[in-house]
Amino acid sequence: MSANSKSGTKARLYDAFAASGKALASGKRLELLDLLAQGERTVDALAKAAGLNLTTASAHLQTLKQAGFVATRREGVRIHYRLASDDVAQLFALLRKVAEKHQATVPPARDAYLGEDGGAELTREELQARVEAGDVVVLDVRPVEEYRAGHIPGAISIPVEELANRINELPEDTEIVVYCRGEYCVLAYDAVRLLTDRGRRAVRLNDGMLEWRLSALPVDAADLT
Repeated sequence: MSANSKSGTKARLYDAFAASGKALASGKRLELLDLLAQGERTVDALAKAAGLNLTTASAHLQTLKQAGFVATRREGVRIHYRLASDDVAQLFALLRKVAEKHQATVPPARDAYLGEDGGAELTREELQARVEAGDVVVLDVRPVEEYRAGHIPGAISIPVEELANRINELPEDTEIVVYCRGEYCVLAYDAVRLLTDRGRRAVRLNDGMLEWRLSALPVDAADLT
């Protein structure tokens, strides 16, 4: 093979790598991956959760599908999307951590979104030990459909927007460990602030369901109906 031929094939290889990077070069596409890391969803559900119209959501999902990051199945007229495999979730999680470490704009943007006062937090290992000791209540504040798709074993489901009206469902004398989608999910922060304002003892899991799954920890699925 000539030097020019080798150069051409090398360029095609690196262009193929770059196609994956281009598919990730959109905040909204990353948000869609974040949602799909919680479980399979329809285009309608994804559009609503990401604050997109159907046309825009569909276009972003097609870009992700062309890059091989998502897969689909059809159920009647509905198209359901899911991550193509766990390595896509791993790539997404790693991208966020690398960006936080090396991109100067990430920490202030994170703090502005999550709030600087996130309260106390536990690691996954600490949570497992506390659950085994039986001295905490684990609270999942994600939307119900995400809880149904998979949750930490024994967790109670109360979506954050319902928490104020359902707080009496939680014991008053037990510490509450709150979690949501992942390390950068604001739902757990909001829930802890609400609970502590109401006089409850509440702490956050320091990451969430994405990291729990990627650590191959036990996951339960349940239908609440």
